[in-house]
Amino acid sequence: MPRLTVIVITRNEAANIGACLDSVAFADERIVVDANSDDGTAAIAAAKGARVVTRTFDGFGAQKNFALAQAQGDWVLSIDADERVTPELRAAIERAMARPDADAYEVSRLSSFCGRQMNHSGWFPDYVLRLFRRGRARFSDDIVHERVVSDGKVGRLTGALLHEPVVRLEQALSRVDRYSTAGAEMLIAKGRRVSFMSGIGHGLWAFLRTYILRAGFLDGREGFLLAVANAEGTYYRYMKAWLAGRRRD
Repeated sequence: MPRLTVIVITRNEAANIGACLDSVAFADERIVVDANSDDGTAAIAAAKGARVVTRTFDGFGAQKNFALAQAQGDWVLSIDADERVTPELRAAIERAMARPDADAYEVSRLSSFCGRQMNHSGWFPDYVLRLFRRGRARFSDDIVHERVVSDGKVGRLTGALLHEPVVRLEQALSRVDRYSTAGAEMLIAKGRRVSFMSGIGHGLWAFLRTYILRAGFLDGREGFLLAVANAEGTYYRYMKAWLAGRRRD
C-alpha cells in the first residue's frame, strides 16, 4: 500500500488540532508546521504523534509548500486544523491510493457557520483539491486563498471533508480583518489601482452574490450573517488597498 503523508499548518489551533489529527490517524505520517503558537498547539500535536516543525508564517502558500517539502509519503493529503476527514472519505482516499486513476483528487468540503451546516451560499458543494501524488503538485504562492496546482489528471473522491471555520461570530470578525489585510497586500503586489468606490461596489456585489445568486437566503439567519461577513471582507480588502495606495502616492 502506498504511504500517505498528511500536512497541516497551524497558528493557535489548540481547540482544533487534536480532533483534526485524530481524524487522519490512519495516515503513515502526519506533519504539523506551526507558526509559533502560544496556546499549546505544538504540544498537543506532538502528543498525538505528529511531527511538529516550527516556522515563522510568511503566507499560506509559502507555509504549505514548506510543509509539503517535509513530506515523505507517496501521496500527500493537505487539510486545515478546522477540518475533519470522515470515515467515508478515508475509505475513498485508501481506494484511490490503492488503484489510482488520477494524480490528484478533489474532495467535497461541507462547512458550517456559527453552528449551522451551510448547504448553499457558495459553500456547498465546495470541491477543493487536497489529495495528490508527491512530486505532481504544489501550492500556489498566494499569501491567502492559496490553492493546489497539479500538473496531472485530477479526479474526485466520494465522502465529505467536514469544515468548521466559524463557530462563534467573533471568529468571523477576526477572519474578516486578517484575510482582508492579506488580500489587500495581494492587490498591491499585483499593482492593482484601487479606487474608493471600488470597495463599495465589490462589497455590495459580494453580498448579492452570496445571499441571492448563491441562495444564501436558504441557509436562514446564518446565511444572512455569512453574506454580510463576505461583503465586509471584500469591502475592507479594497479599502485597505486604497488607503495603502493613497499613502504611497
